[in-house]
Amino acid sequence: MAARQCCSHMSKVTFISAGKDEVSVVGIAGASIMQLATANGVPGIDAECGGSMSCATCHVYIEGAWLEAVGEPGEGEKVMLAFAEKPAHNSRLSCQILYTEVLNGITVHIPESQ
Repeated sequence: MAARQCCSHMSKVTFISAGKDEVSVVGIAGASIMQLATANGVPGIDAECGGSMSCATCHVYIEGAWLEAVGEPGEGEKVMLAFAEKPAHNSRLSCQILYTEVLNGITVHIPESQ
């Protein structure tokens, strides 16, 4: 899958599917990673609750180099991640990660299923 709306000098977020397809989108400060995915039609981010943290259908895996910048999940997010398909140490709900310039270039991996 080709990159969308993005070029090397712009802020970006890259999503990698379980099948290794990559989609890069423009990062917009203050938007959640989930909002960036759904606004750009990134497959695999279902976001059934619309970002209200009442499901785990926006579950992503944060690439290792970005774990510190993203930070730890809050207690409510940890509870919801328990319902995610195959949670891991680098699991996060993308609705709970707000994009800032600190996250410019972040790569997140989408689980095989939500």
